[in-house]
Parts: sequence; structure tokens; C-alpha cells
Amino acid sequence: MSLIDYSQPHRINPLDVVERVAGTHEWSFERSNEDEITIAVEGRWSDYQISYTWMTTIEALHLACAFDLKVPERRRAEVQQLISLINEQLWVGHFDLWIQDGIVMFRHALVLAGTDPSGSQCESLLGTALDTCERYFPAFQFVVWAGKGAREALDAAMFETSGEA
Repeated sequence: MSLIDYSQPHRINPLDVVERVAGTHEWSFERSNEDEITIAVEGRWSDYQISYTWMTTIEALHLACAFDLKVPERRRAEVQQLISLINEQLWVGHFDLWIQDGIVMFRHALVLAGTDPSGSQCESLLGTALDTCERYFPAFQFVVWAGKGAREALDAAMFETSGEA
């Protein structure tokens, strides 16, 4: 018997909580089925498609955040290198490149193991995804659109300025 067999059943569907969070922020969303909801959020650099999936068997709320940037085949190796450099710096979540579609995606999960999620947990999961995507989107642009190398793109994107001109 596995340890997960000892968990308590969830009283609510975690996606109901996510749906309430989306409604509170007036984000458009679509609930395709009992186990998945997609939310559209406008960011500073891009519009983001956030999909939450409730994975019952492992009791995890999975988040996948894609942004509007298609990676051409000729730049995929350099984007993979950039993803590797970025992922080394992340404490939670990670970026992936879906090779078949050429789409960069940030992924993260909230393991609930017998507990129901709070609105703040679902919002925190989403906030982490959006903050991370907003922080690194310019690096992906530098690689894809400007033809920069992964290290150079990351260094340029991470350069922080202080004050205003």
C-alpha cells in the first residue's frame, strides 16, 4: 500500500477555488471539464494562457503557463540552453520547451495530499508563474527575435536599473 492511500478525500474540487480566484480578478476563463480550467491573463510583456489541471491520482494542482512566443526550429537549441540556465536559478517551478509546437511554458504544481487548497495558495501558484514569466520573457525574445546567445540574453534580461531617467 502506498503512503498516498492514507490521505483524506478532498471536500471540494480545487478547480472551484481557482475559478473563484479568476472571477475575483475578472480574468476570462474556460472550464473545459471537471479537471481543467484555462485562464487568460494580460501581462506587461505578453498575454498568458494559464491552465490548471487537477491530477486526482497524485493529488496535485498542476499549472502550465504559456506565452505568445513561437520558437522557430533554428533557435530551439539556443532556447533549450536558455531554459537550462534559467531553471538553475529557480527555486520553484521550471520552464519547458514543447518541441512539437515550439512553445515555451512555465510549469509548477501544488501538492495537496488530502488537504483542500485555499484561494491564497491558488493565487500564489499563479503569481509565481506570472512573475517568473514576466521576468524571463525578454531573455526568450532576445534569443528568438534578436538571435542572441543564451548567456548574453539572460544577462541582458537580468540587468536591473534603479530610478528613472
